[in-house]
Amino acid sequence: MSLVDPTQQLLEAAMRGSWLRQTALTNNISNADTPNYQRQEVDFESTLQTALDSGQSLPEVEFAAHAVPSETGPNGAGVSIDQESARLSENGLDYQALTDVVSTRNGIVRSAIGIL
Repeated sequence: MSLVDPTQQLLEAAMRGSWLRQTALTNNISNADTPNYQRQEVDFESTLQTALDSGQSLPEVEFAAHAVPSETGPNGAGVSIDQESARLSENGLDYQALTDVVSTRNGIVRSAIGIL
């Protein structure tokens, strides 16, 4: 019997995906002036949905960043710092929400077993 339930596994997998997205977004911003750089994106939500639909084990789900065609600037880079900064902020809020849910769930478990 596993001590980690499927909801906990899903939350942890979503946190891993969000963390990878954060890395991709910061790389995009760092390379905004790199000629011919193509922005990277991590669509972890679709990857998680596919894993859930296929019955794949969530701890084994692997996320990957992939290049996304986008409008290029004068130097050929496909990154808008304003758009990437907005995505970075949104992803940061999403990650914080995930960590809050995990923290609350852990508090409920601790309370249930009398470890407060």
